[in-house]
Amino acid sequence: MTTLAADREIEHLMTLHPKGFDLSLDRIARLLERLGNPQDQLPPVIHIAGTNGKGSCAAFSRALLEAAGHLVHVHTSPHLVNWHERYRLAAEGGGKLVDDDVFAEAIARVAKANQGQKITVFEILTAVTFILFSEHPAEAAIIEVGLGGRFDATNVISRPAVSVIMPVSMDHEAYLGDRVELIAAEKAGIMKRGCPVVIGAQESETALEVLIETAERLDCPTVVYGQDFLAFEENGRMVYQDEDGLMDLPLPRLPGRHQFANAAAAIAAVKAAGFEISHRAAEKAMTSTAWPARMQKLTQGRLVELAPKGAEIWLDGGHNPGAGVVIAEALAEQEEKNPRPLILIAGMINTKDQTGYFSAFKGLARHVYTVPVSKSDAGVPNDELALRATEAGLSAEPVNSVADALMLLRDSWDGPAPRILIGGSLYFAGAVLDENGTPPT
Repeated sequence: MTTLAADREIEHLMTLHPKGFDLSLDRIARLLERLGNPQDQLPPVIHIAGTNGKGSCAAFSRALLEAAGHLVHVHTSPHLVNWHERYRLAAEGGGKLVDDDVFAEAIARVAKANQGQKITVFEILTAVTFILFSEHPAEAAIIEVGLGGRFDATNVISRPAVSVIMPVSMDHEAYLGDRVELIAAEKAGIMKRGCPVVIGAQESETALEVLIETAERLDCPTVVYGQDFLAFEENGRMVYQDEDGLMDLPLPRLPGRHQFANAAAAIAAVKAAGFEISHRAAEKAMTSTAWPARMQKLTQGRLVELAPKGAEIWLDGGHNPGAGVVIAEALAEQEEKNPRPLILIAGMINTKDQTGYFSAFKGLARHVYTVPVSKSDAGVPNDELALRATEAGLSAEPVNSVADALMLLRDSWDGPAPRILIGGSLYFAGAVLDENGTPPT
């Protein structure tokens, strides 16, 4: 496989600058000033924070805007297989992942402007976002927060068209705090005085209170899921409701009941940002939204061929207890419609609550195969991960790889074709897509 020019640039940066996060805005603000403050030259920005659902909201927002005929840039993180996935540049007929030569040139330019000063690679790559998005024409930019909100490198955007806070739950406690209200306060840091705010469905009343109080203090026009807008299923359709009335829409293409709330937040966000969305555009968006490794059904590829005949295979990168709950609920819905034995193949990293994640599947999953995460130094050893699954009340055993798990299952399976969930980490999901030969496009 040929190493891409942008990958070489990033590998070089990795040798010069520390890995991980160093939450502060001083370094990136200094760098952006040297670059002419491209973050102030963007089209209207939909800025999205939250613990879970950020990527789905970004995907729905993109689909809505593109269905309405708008040119849209999208920045998401992390990537699954290639760094290029983080940057989708506006194009007629739908945005495209950044070309390698354009990406490599932008990285080199930003690194040169930094003049070797202390900075993180994520900050350099966020500056690259602003360079790319300011230099290529578009009518909107969707920008997902990397970590937290208040001190995330994307938070140099001073006047977003709308700030969106998706569900907040426990995650990244080492950086953001060990109580949900502290994490909510960090996420609320992307709100800017007087700029519209959309608050997505919150599982915690405490988090919701913090978000609403912050928005009120900053005089932000605010709409809140469950109060000002909502979505629900009726007669096999999704109904979206807000002060403008009802929209009767197809069920979202992304499976799982939690996607109703994510889609609703996106509709509310796009409207709050000042864009009109016709009923026809919303219908098209619900049926065209794609978001890799979020309840993604794998139907072909090298790994799929190793599974038991007729097996149904799902891939999801959700990695914390909150994500575990919504994934388990989505699989329980599948179970109601089409009963099959559920098998988990899981890989996780050591900064996550592994037992909390597995607990969501108690009584639902028949067995768990635990595997190492090859793409992260922080991967939990497969034998240790099996213990965490056992602590959550599941039957579990360690194996060396996803391929081994699928072949072991195929060779020993006797019964109706199983439903298989591969998940537990976005790093892991990315490695699976790579090995399967089906990377995001």
